Amino acid sequence: MAVDVWMQHPTLRFLRHEMFESLRRWTGQEIPAEELSIDVTIAAMDAAGISFGLLSAWHAPDGPLIANDEVADWVAKHPNRFAGLAAVNLAKPMDAVRELRRCVEELRLIGLRVIPWLWEAPPTDRRYYPLYAACAELEVPFCTQVGHTGPMRPSETGRPIPYIDQVALDFPELTIVCGHIGYPWTEEMIAVATKHPNVYIDTSAYTVRRYPPALIAYLKAHGCDKVLFGTNWPMIAPCKALEGLADLALTGEVVAGFLAGNAARVYRLAAATAVNQADDEQTEPQ
Repeated sequence: MAVDVWMQHPTLRFLRHEMFESLRRWTGQEIPAEELSIDVTIAAMDAAGISFGLLSAWHAPDGPLIANDEVADWVAKHPNRFAGLAAVNLAKPMDAVRELRRCVEELRLIGLRVIPWLWEAPPTDRRYYPLYAACAELEVPFCTQVGHTGPMRPSETGRPIPYIDQVALDFPELTIVCGHIGYPWTEEMIAVATKHPNVYIDTSAYTVRRYPPALIAYLKAHGCDKVLFGTNWPMIAPCKALEGLADLALTGEVVAGFLAGNAARVYRLAAATAVNQADDEQTEPQ
């Protein structure tokens, strides 16, 4: 079993956004002429043996690129393959809190993701703080990006220290999952995850062959329960992301935790899928 904690099923609104031009240039990807079926994402997962994925919504300052309700619809249709993460309008904190509550309580999404560089606002910006409190009360993780940016946007917002460190100090009950490893500040990210019990790292946006040596050493040692697998699909295909995993010489126990066990624990996936399946069964025609 493997769980991909950082995916997005792309809408054309998402794929066509100008901020991803640099990623399209690096990966050679072309924008499709029509909306992609969710079956495309499932096929990419199947090709790599990914049994479950966390699909995220995306909300940019100019509006939703992947809407929360779209994510909820994909999850409802495939509750055995997906759970969902919400996205909100950071510029309107009260509306954002209300939307987060709707997403968790009504749409059954299981976390919130905010991309700091997208808003040019580090995680210590005051607009985040009502959302942190709401995530803690709702008992769902806050997911974010650390490290440099691929899009042509400033990278400073991705510093683990001081930003993630300060948020974890202010909200010790908040679970924080930091995607994209944190490079070139990987050792900062490892230090913050080691310091704070509720801070985790996910490997999205990096293939196994590009993991920094410090992260591999952490995964093999005291970080074995703190690192989660992610791809950043569709930017990186799951099969490409996993190439070379055997070369890391991880124990079977560490591999199991990295690929699935840590994600299942942090995101409470057994409980989330049980609720989704129950809701799905209740809506089936008798």
